[in-house]
Amino acid sequence: MLVLVLKLAARLPLRVLHGLGAVAGELALRFGSGFARKIDRHLEIAGLARDDRTGRLRRRSVAREIGKGAFELPAVWFRPTEASAALVTAVHGWQHVDAARAAGRGVLFLTPHLGCFEAAAIHAAVRVPITVLYRPPKLAWLEPLMRAGRGRGLGALAPTTLGGVRQLLRALRAGEAVGLLPDHVPGFGEGVWAPFFGHPAYTMTLAGRLQQATGCVVLLAFARRLPRGAGYRLTLEPIDANLSGPDGTARLNAALEALIRRCPEQYLWSYNRYKVPAGVTGPDATATTTGSTPGAAVRPTGEAP
Repeated sequence: MLVLVLKLAARLPLRVLHGLGAVAGELALRFGSGFARKIDRHLEIAGLARDDRTGRLRRRSVAREIGKGAFELPAVWFRPTEASAALVTAVHGWQHVDAARAAGRGVLFLTPHLGCFEAAAIHAAVRVPITVLYRPPKLAWLEPLMRAGRGRGLGALAPTTLGGVRQLLRALRAGEAVGLLPDHVPGFGEGVWAPFFGHPAYTMTLAGRLQQATGCVVLLAFARRLPRGAGYRLTLEPIDANLSGPDGTARLNAALEALIRRCPEQYLWSYNRYKVPAGVTGPDATATTTGSTPGAAVRPTGEAP
């Protein structure tokens, strides 16, 4: 029944969905104390919080964009494939994908929680074979919706298991594409502590392991929301840095920070990026939070299997 409702909502113009989402975001900011606290704390950590009119406008814009991100999902997930892909009205940097495939190299798309990352994945899926890492949501009732939206024959879904990692490796070695959310908090044994906006964040090592094991081309992907529901502009930029090794996660987070600072209003600041996953020891209490990599209690898992 809920899928049917979302399919009906998908028929609404994107500008209407974004308008409704913006209102919902403002209401959540005003009446959702936990929502507001997360945004305020994370903006403060990033040095983007200001106690003036500019700061208040940014805070409001962040809430509105988060609301848009929730309400745009019916259009992205439940419109016909061609219509969903067409929401991306401009693409910059696709030549990096073409060059990698011409050389027989796989492509690793790193799509942070910035803009409409779901639109970026669907647009890529209609152009190249792609496998996307998939972690089931904590709310069980959301999983069938996510699978229905993401699994419409647009690409393969790889679970966050040893078998899923092997699936990603096979795809990259075959010269195909793989998609990851690089700022998603990994589980126990899958990450190390590294600075993110100067604060320790448990960061996945998988991107560096895949890069090292396959020699793939690594691209940052960002589908920026355009004003008045005009769609999205997809930008692809190569990361030339080595993401493996002791400092790989710090280099990864630095690249993500630089991208986020270009459009901070569209980052998902309500996401608890700094949580300590179950079973993971927190960062050293004596580590600084000004940019140096804190000592990690959990070591990288090493080479990809």
